[in-house]
Amino acid sequence: MKFSEKCFHIFEEATNAYHITDNVDTPIQNTYPERSIEYYLYLKNWIDAVQWHLEDIIRNPKIDPVEALAIKRRIDRSNQERTDLVEMIDSYFLDTYKGVTPLPNATINTESPAWAVDRLSILVLKIFHMQQEVDRPDADAIHRQQCQNKLTILLAQKKDLSSALDQLLDDIAAGRKYMKVYKQMKMYNDPSLNPVLYGKK
Repeated sequence: MKFSEKCFHIFEEATNAYHITDNVDTPIQNTYPERSIEYYLYLKNWIDAVQWHLEDIIRNPKIDPVEALAIKRRIDRSNQERTDLVEMIDSYFLDTYKGVTPLPNATINTESPAWAVDRLSILVLKIFHMQQEVDRPDADAIHRQQCQNKLTILLAQKKDLSSALDQLLDDIAAGRKYMKVYKQMKMYNDPSLNPVLYGKK
């Protein structure tokens, strides 16, 4: 099984499990062995699914401002968890390919493998929710057809992104490309880097 296929299978599993309750406070039930790549992939998509729905909730025009602020703080924490997890997945790839010597003409990719995995996780959620819109019984035929057109594009994107991810991993394994991972260095959550938090006038 190609790595993208493993990702898509686990992401679909997590997305479907989340939508059994469709509640942002539902505890995760991750049955994969802790610290395995499968465990991290499942956790990745679960975080993305919860954040997807938090983003929906916060856009309710009638939301209580106090509740909105609490959700915004929760989204900020989720973004940090998401970034940390992507970096952990990249650490897995770095360890997997640590014995590979890059070829003299090896090149670097525009993004690391884990950020492609991140995009695939979000894509699974887009496909799930667009399918819901296609199947919506209360929507008119025009809406459903427009959503079907978008779904077709999303499925093509899934095929292309999966192929690109697998090609990147093949290239790294063969030494044609090499990994160089940069920490995201998010500044807004760091009390020493955010002027609002360190009290700059």
